[in-house]
Amino acid sequence: MIPTITAFEASPDQGMGLARDMRVRWALEEVGQPYDVRLVSFKAMKQPAHLARHPFGQIPTYEEGDLVLFESGSIIFHIAERHAGLLPSEANARARAITWMFAALNTVEPPIVELEQAPFVEGDKPWLAERIPMLKDRIRVRMDQLSDRLGEAEWLDGAFSAGDLMMVMVLRRLEGDGIVEDYPNLAAYVARGQARPAYKRAFDAQLAVFIAASGD
Repeated sequence: MIPTITAFEASPDQGMGLARDMRVRWALEEVGQPYDVRLVSFKAMKQPAHLARHPFGQIPTYEEGDLVLFESGSIIFHIAERHAGLLPSEANARARAITWMFAALNTVEPPIVELEQAPFVEGDKPWLAERIPMLKDRIRVRMDQLSDRLGEAEWLDGAFSAGDLMMVMVLRRLEGDGIVEDYPNLAAYVARGQARPAYKRAFDAQLAVFIAASGD
C-alpha cells in the first residue's frame, strides 16, 4: 500500500527543504518506499478534514490504510520500524539510534525553533535585542556538546540511521545564522547528509512543489 503524506501547498520555507514534510520524504526515499503527497493550504490545515488527521492543524501527516499518524518524529519512527535502512538490526545499536532521534527533537531543536520564532513573536518587544544573543548562546552550548560527541566520526553512532536523518534536518534550521559553520565537523556532517541520493530526491520533490506554486 502506498502511503500518503501531507505537505504545504505554498511552503513558507520557499523551497529550502526546511518544512517538516522534508524529513518524512527523506525517510521514505531512504527506504525506497513510494508515496503520494496531498498538498494543503494554510486555510485547509485548520478545517475539520485536516484536523481529523492532525489535531494541531499542522503538517506533515501520514496515511496508510486505516492508520493515520502526525508528528514527523513519530512518522519516521514508524517508517524505520517497518523498512530496512534507517535502524540497525542489533538491539543496542537500534536503541541508540532511536535515542538520537529523541535527542534531535527534544534537546537540540527546541532552542533553535525559539531563535527562529523570536523575531516574529517578540519583534516589537524592547528586550529582543538582548534575548537573541542569549538564545544563540543556548544553541552554542548544544553545538559544543554535539560536536564533542561526533568528533571525527562520519555519523552519530556507526552507520547512518534515522537519528542522523533527524539531526541533520534539525541542524539545517540554523542555516544563515553562522553557528553550525563554527563547528567544522558539524558542518561536514550536515553536508554528508545532504549529499545522500535519497536526501537529494526528497529535496527536489519538495522544491518542485514550491516552483509550481510560485509559477516559475
